[in-house]
Amino acid sequence: MKAVRAKTPRRPALKKPSNPSLKDPVGVYCRVRPLSRPDQECCIEVINETTVQIHPPDGYRIFRNGEYRETQYSFKEVFGTLVVQKELFDVVAKPLVEDLIRGKNGLLFTYGVTGSGKTHTMTGSPGDGGLLPRCLDMIFNSIGPFQAKRFVFKLDDKNGVDVQCEVDALLERQKRDAMPVPKTPSGKRQIDPEFADMINVQDHCKVEEVDEDNVYSVFVSYIEIYNNYIYDLLEEAPFDPIKPKPPQSKILREDQNHNMYVTGCTEVEVKSTEEAFEVFWRGQKKRRIANTQLNRESSRSHSVFIIKLAQAPLDADGDNVLQEKEQITLSQLSLVDLAGSERTNRTKAEGNRLREAGNINQSLMTLRTCIEVLRENQMYGTNKMVPYRDSKLTHLFKNYFDGEGKVRMIVCVNPKAEDYEESLQVMRFAEMTQEVEVARPVDRPLCGLTPGRRFRNQAFREELSRKLEMRGGPINGETEEQSVSEMFLQNFPPLPSCELLDVNDDQTLPKLIEVLEKRHKLRQMLSEEFAKNVLAFKTMLQEFDSSVVSKENYIQGKLSEKEKTIAGQKMELERLEKKIKTLEYKIEILEKTATIYEEDKRNLQQELESKSQKLQRQASDKRRLEARLQGMVTETTMKWEKECERRVAAKQLEMQNKLWVKDEKLKQLKAIVTEPKNEKPERPSRERDREKPVQRSVSPSPVPNAPPVRLRHRRSRSAGERWVDHKPPSNLPTETVMQPHVPHAITVAAASEKALAKCDKYMLTHQELASDGEIETKLIKGDVFKTRGGGQAVQFTEIETLKQESPTGRKRRSSPSNPDPPEDAADSEWTDVETRCSVAVEMRAGSALGPGYQHHAQPKRRKP
Repeated sequence: MKAVRAKTPRRPALKKPSNPSLKDPVGVYCRVRPLSRPDQECCIEVINETTVQIHPPDGYRIFRNGEYRETQYSFKEVFGTLVVQKELFDVVAKPLVEDLIRGKNGLLFTYGVTGSGKTHTMTGSPGDGGLLPRCLDMIFNSIGPFQAKRFVFKLDDKNGVDVQCEVDALLERQKRDAMPVPKTPSGKRQIDPEFADMINVQDHCKVEEVDEDNVYSVFVSYIEIYNNYIYDLLEEAPFDPIKPKPPQSKILREDQNHNMYVTGCTEVEVKSTEEAFEVFWRGQKKRRIANTQLNRESSRSHSVFIIKLAQAPLDADGDNVLQEKEQITLSQLSLVDLAGSERTNRTKAEGNRLREAGNINQSLMTLRTCIEVLRENQMYGTNKMVPYRDSKLTHLFKNYFDGEGKVRMIVCVNPKAEDYEESLQVMRFAEMTQEVEVARPVDRPLCGLTPGRRFRNQAFREELSRKLEMRGGPINGETEEQSVSEMFLQNFPPLPSCELLDVNDDQTLPKLIEVLEKRHKLRQMLSEEFAKNVLAFKTMLQEFDSSVVSKENYIQGKLSEKEKTIAGQKMELERLEKKIKTLEYKIEILEKTATIYEEDKRNLQQELESKSQKLQRQASDKRRLEARLQGMVTETTMKWEKECERRVAAKQLEMQNKLWVKDEKLKQLKAIVTEPKNEKPERPSRERDREKPVQRSVSPSPVPNAPPVRLRHRRSRSAGERWVDHKPPSNLPTETVMQPHVPHAITVAAASEKALAKCDKYMLTHQELASDGEIETKLIKGDVFKTRGGGQAVQFTEIETLKQESPTGRKRRSSPSNPDPPEDAADSEWTDVETRCSVAVEMRAGSALGPGYQHHAQPKRRKP
């Protein structure tokens, strides 16, 4: 497969470029031939002008499980059994002939199974000419008055054309007339009656707009492709009855514009429809046909009839052909009659017929493959290699599918039931071919000369002839020169009468001598002037020759430089072509690698998606489990909170009752203790107080008539400064006698930068549950200062702890003999308050301990 790719050259800019932005689909038409017998079963019917319907015959329903499937296929136009050849020609072939005369290429081929009417459509029958003779007739009807003489255009052996002057063309014609070989037929010869009815077309169809300032010549060639070999049907090989030589096959070559052509193929210049068709008929007799079970005269090869039209503009005078090869336009119309596809089990072919059928089917299969690859490349944007080289048929016409002209196909079908399967394959191929688009070729450029110069030159000649005839003078060039000399002689003095009537006449001769002398002088003057003019003209010619030589040398130098440049460019072009082939090979490898990577990417993406879905399912299960556990935790928490509240309430009620009983006992004991004595009672020591701390319950006093106790606020040592009092909303009121109070403070529930910016002190009230079950309140204090970034920062300096305890015992004082004076009543009252109130503790500044540490309180000193 790589070798096939290496043979296909890259297509550079062509002589007749195509326009890739404008594309036309391949025109596919369908023609249905009539049945041979009226009683035959039909499997194809025409629905409308563009649609046919094909259905399986009765014998095929068993294999379809009883199903009756009908399939419809659409074409550009469908021609039924009653359509005549002229109607088919006007729709299909006439636009191709018009493009041929306008300098564009065209390809028309018939396709179908054996016996479907392909050869009848292309060639015709006696009295009913086909597409080929009608195309020839239209061409010569259009260019008849503008044809060039023979050998003015001369085809070379490299698919090119040269133009010759009239003298060279005349010499070529004389050589041809002197040759003993049979000449091509002319229009004056009698037409062969075998094909006279085929070309007797009375339509006189012609192209309306033909360039009248061009001259035209038509060349025809006829080849066949047999067993994948190309043979020239017009080649005149010498006949040897003793040892006849088989015909030599031809090879395909590529010209400088990358167009394919058959090397050494005979191309005949023709000047009329009769002459062209006689050449075709001579080659048709050499075409290989055979008798098979399906067709009495079955074509065993693909035939290709090529019509080339060379045209070139006239010069500025409108007399001769412009001698510039760049102005020559060579267009081509190829008419192809394909051999029919067939199944060997139906044709009963054996030996050579079997091998022929295999090669025919192989070439048609290659054509189908090329069409499929072209369609896939255009529809899906791929760049697959089109296997043109697998068959001579596709290799010959690859230029048409690459944008060298219009392509049209006539699908011929036989509606009989026996051809159902073959017709079904033909329909599918035709439907696929319609989806292939071919680039539209651009119009040829104008030559730049004045249009209408041919007829102006003819009108000038006619007018000049008419005026010369009116003067009575001759028309040819020699008489014109004589008339000019006569007009020149009329300028001389007239000769007098030279007749001598008297011997004594002495006047006639002197007058004659005088006139002759004048004429002699005048002639000498004219001779001298002529000599001077000749000398001046010679000088001018010498100067002109020297200038021409210098210009030729200059042009030769330029040409050599250009040739060197062209040689360098050719070498560069070859290098670039090799580089392009290498890059194409690398691109192919990269495309395959990219395909593998894309497949791996798709697999990884699928795996990633599956794992992502699995993770999502696991996350969803986790969230559901968390929600379930959260609900269970919340439910259990609420349950235990309610149980704790219930137990605490019951415990508090029990303790309150116990405390009430103890209070009653204490009041009685106090009444005994506070009786007046002679000595002052001794205050218990601090160690004893620490061992037996007296706590009082927060329960209300059981004495209903006791005076209300006024709450006293302990003043902070740092009072007087602006404070931020941070009290979280979760704090509980303690209802103790001593409460923290800071005047001029900003109370906030959450610390904020705005509040800190207004103050220089900070205090956080923190509550926690002590080990004995009582609430412990900590006042965490700090200084507020500004940071370098413009914010506020707090540095903690001290912690104050407020703690309340329930009394576990009663401090009992000794009773001295001497009672205290009345002022000592205040001491006893302070002692009673001390035993009932909470003990405060203060942490000095500079402590490094944080708010999480608990400090034991020291009892306050008694006032002196």
